[in-house]
Amino acid sequence: MPEHYFSADPAVPFERESFTADLWGHELRLETGSGVFSRGHLDHATAVLFKELEPPVQGQFLDLGCGYGVIGLAIAKAVPLSNVTAVDVNERALLLANDNARAAGVGSRFVACLPEQVPSDQVFDEIWSNPPIRIGKEALHELLLTWLPRLAPGGRMVMVVGKNLGADSLQRWLGEQGWPTERLASSKGFRVLETRRA
Repeated sequence: MPEHYFSADPAVPFERESFTADLWGHELRLETGSGVFSRGHLDHATAVLFKELEPPVQGQFLDLGCGYGVIGLAIAKAVPLSNVTAVDVNERALLLANDNARAAGVGSRFVACLPEQVPSDQVFDEIWSNPPIRIGKEALHELLLTWLPRLAPGGRMVMVVGKNLGADSLQRWLGEQGWPTERLASSKGFRVLETRRA
């Protein structure tokens, strides 16, 4: 059975590979690795997210399904008045994300951890995500309904989803669950969606 980047402990030998990206005007050198999503490059979906959206202003942020940490790290770097919690089930991803935070000088405002390590009463002003669509619709729905209630009143979640991976049906489904969602942008086969907490 092929290894997936959403395995808790991938069996493939761990080899690191770094690259540099300019994100919202900040150059970040990022360590990635085997068994972690998008090794050695910025994936197309996340690139669309950065291109289409300005950085947020300030607050408490969650990077949901963080991988090696690129979205949360870009927020921490671009937004001095931010604290970022990044979650993933992949232990290699968490190791890389925390290493990347220290290297970027934002280790005091960024922590990557397992979902169950986030305090149950912690709420977030914004959730940012390139969600792990390939875990399957049921698991994705459960993931979103677990974390959306952690938004502070008036908070929002922004995520980027491939049109061919069900972005439009996901937008409709979120609305049906009481989470009004609108499309902020569409580019290169991807939708940028915003879900608001009333």
